[in-house]
Amino acid sequence: QMPGTARHDREMAIQAKRNLSKTTDPVERLRLQCLARGSAGIKGLGRVFRIMDDDNSRTLDFKEFVKGLNDYAMMIDKEEAQQIFRVFDKDGSGTIDFDEFLVTLRPPMSNARKEIIMQAFRKLDKTGDGIITIEDLRGVYNAKHHPKYQNGDWTEDQVFRAFLDNFDSPYDKDGKVTTEEFMNYYAGVSASIDTDVYFIVMMKNAWKL
Repeated sequence: QMPGTARHDREMAIQAKRNLSKTTDPVERLRLQCLARGSAGIKGLGRVFRIMDDDNSRTLDFKEFVKGLNDYAMMIDKEEAQQIFRVFDKDGSGTIDFDEFLVTLRPPMSNARKEIIMQAFRKLDKTGDGIITIEDLRGVYNAKHHPKYQNGDWTEDQVFRAFLDNFDSPYDKDGKVTTEEFMNYYAGVSASIDTDVYFIVMMKNAWKL
């Protein structure tokens, strides 16, 4: 686990649950319900939608949208769902683009935060192909300090795989981490950290940037 990440994740989930009782904005309520599940919460909802997108159109109609929210056990009534859907269906076509939906649902981040996240991503992405894999990690991330490696439970590759699983979509662990997954993960962590300065220091320390 990344230094400090698990703790921030817990803090963020607690904070999200607290804020849920205060907000009336339906989009914010959905965002907070996702974040209450931790940094991977928004990604998990995206994954549910992707499974439902049978025709690979990357769009959802209202019925699919509501079914996705229910499958993911989001506490949202039909009226709220309609309000949210309208926000994202800007052209009134009756469908929403779920990539756009997920980006909007992600907690907003300053450019300074996005930049430091991308720096960390580029450092990990040794091959420079925009995807982090076990191969990439070999030269960057030292598995030998991991307690499970030290006591012989795990091989080096198992340590790397567990590390990648932190960032991977929770229901779609393919051992590959895209820029988007990395960004989504840190958007979750970022939500629990008030100042850019602190976030940047944390990232620099975690990734030795």
